[in-house]
Amino acid sequence: MKKKLLTVAVAGFCLAAPYCSAQEPSERANRDAHGEVLCMAITEDGQTLASGTWDRITLWNVATGKELHTLKGHEREIRSLAFSPDKRVLASGGRDMTIRFWDVATGKELRTLTGHSERIATLAFSPDGKTLASGSWDKTIKFWDVANGKELRTLTGLGGRRGVAFSSNGKTLASDDDRTVILWDMASGKERFTFKGHRQAVFTVAFAPDGKSLASAGDDSTVKLWDVATGTELRTLTGHTDAIGSLTFTPDGKSLASGSNDGTVKLWDVVTGKERATLRPKSDPKANRVHAVVFLPDGKTLILGIMDGTVRLWDVTTATQQPRDK
Repeated sequence: MKKKLLTVAVAGFCLAAPYCSAQEPSERANRDAHGEVLCMAITEDGQTLASGTWDRITLWNVATGKELHTLKGHEREIRSLAFSPDKRVLASGGRDMTIRFWDVATGKELRTLTGHSERIATLAFSPDGKTLASGSWDKTIKFWDVANGKELRTLTGLGGRRGVAFSSNGKTLASDDDRTVILWDMASGKERFTFKGHRQAVFTVAFAPDGKSLASAGDDSTVKLWDVATGTELRTLTGHTDAIGSLTFTPDGKSLASGSNDGTVKLWDVVTGKERATLRPKSDPKANRVHAVVFLPDGKTLILGIMDGTVRLWDVTTATQQPRDK
């Protein structure tokens, strides 16, 4: 039986090919009763996936497609998820202005962090797992001690609120600041560089695995690649026709995926800046925004979180460039 690209519904998750091969991928999708998929996170080993919707988080076993836990506690929609490097803790943040820590093994809530005065938009663990960074619509970034939940420090007066990311060595934090991107030195808390070039607000940032380059994207429909050592722009990737809300590098750093409100995911060659492929998930045109993209550790499988309530798996090694709309 031929291997197929898989389309899976959050309400009836199906990940492994043997469980999905009986039907065409598009027939596997059912709208999630709990709303659109707003965010996702995956453990570093690729074994556990978390998806967040309007009022709950679901943990899935990627290998078997089985639901592990449903996490409830947030009063409003969940906007960001992040697994700790040791895979034991999941952090979640959302419109209720709280950050919650969950035990991945049991699904139990460990603690709730409060301090932001607006919705939480983004979360990131430091590589050593000791610190959590949170970005909020209150125009601050807060740093939390993961062990005890205490607030360590706050960066204030920022125009942005959507994206934060740690470099692989944990020495640098990237954050959006309206139309710019700031690199922060974690030891001193001071700015290293400010990247300018986006024409509209930046929504997401992602470091390459080697930490030498940074990708940023947002409301101007472009992806920009930056040299972290010099602060210079390397190239601009164009092709999307609407805002870009999610970026993810392959583990080898050679490819980058961008998910957009235009209903597509584009795969880019990082070295040349050329578009390798465009993925167009079949879904309701009114609910086809791609809110989240993550690669599995093999770099061959890309997981998409869609506005229509589905999570879709794509084998990017067989994906082909689809014709552009005329």
